[in-house]
Amino acid sequence: MSRIGRNPIQIPAGVTITVADEKVTVKGPKGELSLAVSPRMAIEVKDNVLTVARPSDEKEDRALHGLTRTLINNMVIGVTAGYSKTLEINGVGYKAEKQGTKLVLNLGYSHPVIFEEGDGITFTTPNNTTVVVSGIDKQKVGEMAAKVRSKRPPEPYLGKGIKYTGEHIRRKAGKAGK
Repeated sequence: MSRIGRNPIQIPAGVTITVADEKVTVKGPKGELSLAVSPRMAIEVKDNVLTVARPSDEKEDRALHGLTRTLINNMVIGVTAGYSKTLEINGVGYKAEKQGTKLVLNLGYSHPVIFEEGDGITFTTPNNTTVVVSGIDKQKVGEMAAKVRSKRPPEPYLGKGIKYTGEHIRRKAGKAGK
């Protein structure tokens, strides 16, 4: 049995989950998310507890069991608490600012790099070297943070670029560091 798949999901107050023909919809205080699930997985909601069961021990069913449970759990967390990724900008003259619904990054290029809010994603800039990407969908938040980071990934010699908070950049010695 899957250790992750057999764990029940506790449904917090204020969250409603509906399961209808291969689609799970989760509504909460921060919004609504839906997911198309495999028809082979048996999803049951009883007394504010959601359980996912699989029909057999075939390889595909074992793989889908834990995945389905984790995706539904991520939706429940997203509509209650939400998700966020924090990015740090290092480098002389590199900065970020929010102009309306746009995130404007100056990253040493001849032009500013602009990202538009939308699709449930919001940007906040507590200071000009920190960007917080937040939303209710874990996958979309991670994708947008990765897109922002890809515009100037950190380099190993001086550490300049955009990195996740807590990410360790492996540094290299330069020419003089023999």
